[in-house]
Amino acid sequence: MAYQVISIQQESKWVYYIKNAVDYDFYHTWHYHAMDKRGEPLLFVYEEEESFIALPLIKRDISNSISFDLTSAYGYVGPISNKTNEDLSDCFLEKFKTSFLNFMHSNQYICVFSRLNPFIKQEPLLNKIGGVSSNGKTIYMDLTISLEEQRANYEKRLGRQIRQLRKVNYTIKETTEPNDIKTFTAMYNDNMHRLQADKSYFFSEEYFTEILKNNESGSKLITIFDGSQMICGAIVLYSGNIIRNHLSATSATHVNQSPSKLLTDEISVVGRKLGLKYFHLGGGVGGKEDSLFKFKASFSNLTLEDNIWRFIADKNTYDKLVEGANKNSNYFPLYRSPN
Repeated sequence: MAYQVISIQQESKWVYYIKNAVDYDFYHTWHYHAMDKRGEPLLFVYEEEESFIALPLIKRDISNSISFDLTSAYGYVGPISNKTNEDLSDCFLEKFKTSFLNFMHSNQYICVFSRLNPFIKQEPLLNKIGGVSSNGKTIYMDLTISLEEQRANYEKRLGRQIRQLRKVNYTIKETTEPNDIKTFTAMYNDNMHRLQADKSYFFSEEYFTEILKNNESGSKLITIFDGSQMICGAIVLYSGNIIRNHLSATSATHVNQSPSKLLTDEISVVGRKLGLKYFHLGGGVGGKEDSLFKFKASFSNLTLEDNIWRFIADKNTYDKLVEGANKNSNYFPLYRSPN
């Protein structure tokens, strides 16, 4: 049984395994992980003859500890394979588990967290390693039906608002112009300040510029202008059959006009032009059915399970790290809880 750990410096090897998987997403790619600054990106690969399972992860230091933990990049990641689940034997999955546990113990990794991809059947790959747990529901649109039918499924008030917004003299455009990226960055970070978001949700102009340069999957900056003023925009990612609004923002001057509703409708049109099948809107914050969830649900009643993977490999060390922490918190790992 053989496993290997591919570093972010080994671009061609990383790309090889991702490109040869049956299903993968933008969030699995080398390019996306190369931009992650929270730790050291790595790709765990268990391979046997002509079958493999690949799992992208981020290695992080732990304060006041000689140990480390593992997490996933922001987005929907989890394990992928070059075989369907039906073609992976129980014996193969048992060896994958053994290899992954050896990998964790030999490198002093205490625990691992990953948000899973609702469009990839990953649960069978992780059932032997702690299993998965629910993080609520996640919403998507079916782009294979007609656009008219899609819009007929919007909540009636939302449909009227979007029709009215399309009558306003706004300009919708895709752009990679440096000045537009700069403007979007300022608008986005201002948006995060208004929402009092965690610092991990703030991004630089260089980050947005780089994410638009990738050549492994697709990305676009779609914006809405009121005259010469950018009032709304989104970094859109697409891969396989799925398009997503990755990060978006609305100008404080136009929040009351709700141009984000028009933008969401427009992203579905872009997805159709690209020949994609699904527009994944996502869910609420922390899996809750909050105001963000309700906004997304006004576009579609189609949902999927939003699952996460949490596994503790070294319980003794984990328990020592969480001494004094709020045990009622659902945060994982608990010793990283912001509270």
